Amino acid sequence: MWKSKRNVRITYTPLPAPSAQVDNLVRYQTLTSSKEKRVEGIDTPSAGAKGGEWDWRGKGWLKVASSHWEVLGWGDLGSDPMLEDGKAEGEGNQWVVTYFAKTLFTPAGIDVYSRRKEGVGRELLERIKDELGGSGDAAVKKLAGEVFEVVRD
Repeated sequence: MWKSKRNVRITYTPLPAPSAQVDNLVRYQTLTSSKEKRVEGIDTPSAGAKGGEWDWRGKGWLKVASSHWEVLGWGDLGSDPMLEDGKAEGEGNQWVVTYFAKTLFTPAGIDVYSRRKEGVGRELLERIKDELGGSGDAAVKKLAGEVFEVVRD
């Protein structure tokens, strides 16, 4: 979904209690335009899930669109800042890996998010892909090979 996009930013904002829903705002630019585009939706915890699984529904004209997604893993390199090459990836490099199901508009996929503008870093991304590739789930294994770094500028 993001191959033709750049500067992708996703903001999750919890809705007021007692709601367990989260406002989901995606901002991005295409590779050839400086205009920022937005996709807005609401994430709701999946019924019967043990946690980390969400159902997204678009807002506005995208209300017809929905998707299921789940957290596969997360970490914070602030507790392990050095990787094998001896370069610091940056303290506070919090990251999360998500799987999203196929929708009307996109194929299934895996995303790796980072709080840092620079992303997770090439070496960590390769480690994550290797771990996903070792999964017992055939779909996750296949998608792991398709993970790529989104263009940022």
